[in-house]
Amino acid sequence: MLKEFKSFIIKGNAFDMAVGIILGGAFGLVVKSLVDNIVMPLIGGLLSLPDFSQMFHAMNGKVYETLELSQEGGPTVAYGIFINNTINLIIIGFALFIMVKYIEKSTKKEEEEKPATPPKNEVLLEEIRDLLKK
Repeated sequence: MLKEFKSFIIKGNAFDMAVGIILGGAFGLVVKSLVDNIVMPLIGGLLSLPDFSQMFHAMNGKVYETLELSQEGGPTVAYGIFINNTINLIIIGFALFIMVKYIEKSTKKEEEEKPATPPKNEVLLEEIRDLLKK
């Protein structure tokens, strides 16, 4: 059973998937940092909006200075965090789209470069034809 598990893990699909998940997690952190620390402050500055991560609505009707204080005071709708996460999703989705297009393009080139080998029966028939010509 251990040998079966080892062969399963070493097979291309499982190993490739594990690498993809690890890289995807790291990529997600980088994109989250990009959105939270660069994109959203720029958008907020250009549109004269506050920091999106601090945009919220306290359900108890009170006014709080920060999201953390609002969450301590009761139920809070943190729609600014939702906006940040939506932008994260769009950036990650676009990056993956570009990556998949690039991979498909490179694999097509490899397939086109490989000359198609004719089936064995065609090769044999060509050899017979050439012998008959002689």
